[in-house]
Amino acid sequence: MQAHASEALLGRLLDRRYRIGPLVARGGMASVHEAVDERLDRRVAVKIMHASLTGAAGDHDFAERFVREARAAARLSHPHVVAVHDQGEDDGTVFLVMELVRGHTLREAIDREAPMRPARALALLEPVVSALAAAHRAGLVHRDVKPENVLIADDGTVKVADFGLARAVTADTRHTATQGVLIGTVSYLAPELVVDGRSDARADVYAVGVLLHEMLTGVKPHQGESPIAVAYKHVHHDVPPPSRLAPGLPPYVDALVARAAARDRTRRPADAGVLLRQLHQVAQALAEGVADDPELTLDLLPHGATPTGELPDLEAAWDAPPATERITVLPAGVPPPPVEPPRPADGPPGPVHAPVVPPRRRRRGRLLLVLALVLALGVGGGAFWWGWARYSPAPTVVGDDRDAAVAALEAADLEVAFADPVYDGDAPAGEVVEASPRGGARVQAGDTVTLTLSLGELLVPTTRGLEEDAAQDLLLERQLQVGERVEVYSDRYPAGTVVGSTPRPDVEVDPGTVVVLKVSQGRKPIEVGSWVARSYEEAQQTLEDRGLRVVADRVFDDQVPEGQVISQVPAGGTRYEGDTVRFTVSRGPQLVEVPKVYLFGVEAAEDAMREAGFETRREDSPGGFGLGYVVRTDPEWGQSAPRGSTITLFVV
Repeated sequence: MQAHASEALLGRLLDRRYRIGPLVARGGMASVHEAVDERLDRRVAVKIMHASLTGAAGDHDFAERFVREARAAARLSHPHVVAVHDQGEDDGTVFLVMELVRGHTLREAIDREAPMRPARALALLEPVVSALAAAHRAGLVHRDVKPENVLIADDGTVKVADFGLARAVTADTRHTATQGVLIGTVSYLAPELVVDGRSDARADVYAVGVLLHEMLTGVKPHQGESPIAVAYKHVHHDVPPPSRLAPGLPPYVDALVARAAARDRTRRPADAGVLLRQLHQVAQALAEGVADDPELTLDLLPHGATPTGELPDLEAAWDAPPATERITVLPAGVPPPPVEPPRPADGPPGPVHAPVVPPRRRRRGRLLLVLALVLALGVGGGAFWWGWARYSPAPTVVGDDRDAAVAALEAADLEVAFADPVYDGDAPAGEVVEASPRGGARVQAGDTVTLTLSLGELLVPTTRGLEEDAAQDLLLERQLQVGERVEVYSDRYPAGTVVGSTPRPDVEVDPGTVVVLKVSQGRKPIEVGSWVARSYEEAQQTLEDRGLRVVADRVFDDQVPEGQVISQVPAGGTRYEGDTVRFTVSRGPQLVEVPKVYLFGVEAAEDAMREAGFETRREDSPGGFGLGYVVRTDPEWGQSAPRGSTITLFVV
C-alpha cells in the first residue's frame, strides 16, 4: 500500500472491531498492519488489499483471492501455519485478520546465513514441510512456497503464511488465472506449471526442493535475465546438486534435493507427507555424523538417476527409432549352399550336396517364407511407425498472428498453449514470436505447442501522478526493472507521488531496462528565521526572494527604533512557497505638535500640555516679575515632539 494510503489507515476502526496500527509489511497486492482486536483485546495482523485494486479491472479476482486465502487457512489447524481469524470488507476496504507473528522471514535468514549447514537448513525446513503435509492431507496445494512466505518468530517458531494461491487439489488443478498468466513466483515454479499450468501436491514439493538448494548454496538453482528465461530453465534443466557450490555435502543431501526437485513430477515424492519422512531420514543421518550412506542415497535418488544425481538423456532415447532384427530368407526352391561335413577320421573330406527336398518339404518352406515375410513386414512397419511415421512436422507459425497460428495448429490436430507474452519491437502486438516445439519439429497428433505472443514495442509507461507502489507495480507488469528512487520537491504533487521518470514516458526500451522514478517529497520547506530587532527591509527582501509573502503592521514604539522588527508570525521555523510571514514594524516614537500656551497661566499651560501627551517642568524666565504667565516653551510651540516627552515652560 502506498505511503499516503497507509497513513490514512492509521487509527481507523475496521468492521467496528479492528483498530489499525503501524505498517508491518507491504507488497504488490496488499499491506499488512499491526492492529488491536478491540472486542477480544488482542494484537493481530490485518492484511489489507490495496485500494487501487478495488477499482481496477478484474478487482473481483483479487477480492476472491482474499476470500480464498481465508477459507483455505480456516481448513488448517496446525502449529506451523499462520492462523487466519477473520475476513471482511468495510466500505470498500477488503481485509484479512491473521495471527500476529513478530520476527522475520526466511528470506532474511537466507540473506544472513546462507550457505547454511545442512542440519540448520533442515531444521528450518522441517516445520515448513510439516505444514504443507497438513495442507496436502486437507486437500490443499499452497502453490506459492517461497522464503518470503515463511515467517520465523522471535522465539524460533516457523510458520507458513499466505495461502492466497491455495486451491483444492483435483486431478486437473490448473495454476493459471485468466488469459494464461501464471500465478506464483517464477523462481520456485514446478516445470509442469510452466508447461501446462496444472498442479498437484508435487508442485509444492518441487518448490521445497528449490528452496532447500537455495538454503544450502545461497543462490537459486535457476537464474536468468527475465522471468521467461528462468521458467525455461525449470522446464529444460535439472536442479544441479548443491554440492557443486557447497563442496563437502553428503551425497544423500544431494539425493534429497534431486528427488524433491525432479523435473518429471512422477519421480518426486507424492506429497509433502512423503517428503517429510525422507527429510527425517536425512536429518537423522546428519545427526549421527554419517558422511556417506550409499543405501540411503540410492533410496532417495529419483528412479532412473545415477548416484551422482545425473539423469539419463531421455530426449535422446525418445528420438532414437527402435532397433529391428535382420532376417535373411532364401527364395523357395533354391537349395542351400553345400556344406562341408566333419572330416572322417580315416579319409580326406569330400564335398556333399544337400539331399533333394521332397515336395512336402517345399510346401513347408513356402509357409515359413510367408511367415518370415509377415514378421519382417510387421517388425519393419512397427519400427517405421514408432520411429517415424507416427510423427509429422509441426507447422511453422512464427510470424503469424494469434488466430492464424491457432487455426494452423488445430488443423494439424495439435493442442495450443500460451506462454507469458513478451515485448518485441520488431513484431506487432499479437504476432507469434516463438513456438515450442518449433516449426518443422516432429510431433504427434494431440501434442501441445506453446506459443509466445508479442506485446509489441515496449514503451516506458506514464507514471506521473501515481503513488510510488502503484508506479512500481506498473513498471514490473511491463517487464521493466525499478531503479533507486530519486526524491524531489514538488508544489504540485503530494509526498509519495511520482512526478516523473528516467527514461521519460513513451520512450521505447528493452525488457529489463531500469527505470528510475522521481518521487515527490511534497512542497519544499523554506527557512523563515528570526528577524526581531533587525531591519524590516532586509527581512522583506530576503523572504520575498525565497518565495514567501511578507506583510507588515507598523506601530509607534518609544523603545524600538523606526524600521526595526518588533515581532513576527511565525516566530521562526519553515514555511512553503506562497505562505505569509507577518511582521510588526516600529514607526519609532509618535510625534505630537507642541500646543501654543503663550501668556497662559502656569496651571492652564500644564493642563494643555498634559492633554497633548507631554510632561512639563517650570523654569523662571530671566528678569521675570513673578506674574505666573508662560512666555516661551522648549521645544517651542508649533514644533513636533515625541508623545510623552517633557516640555519646559518659561514663566515671567
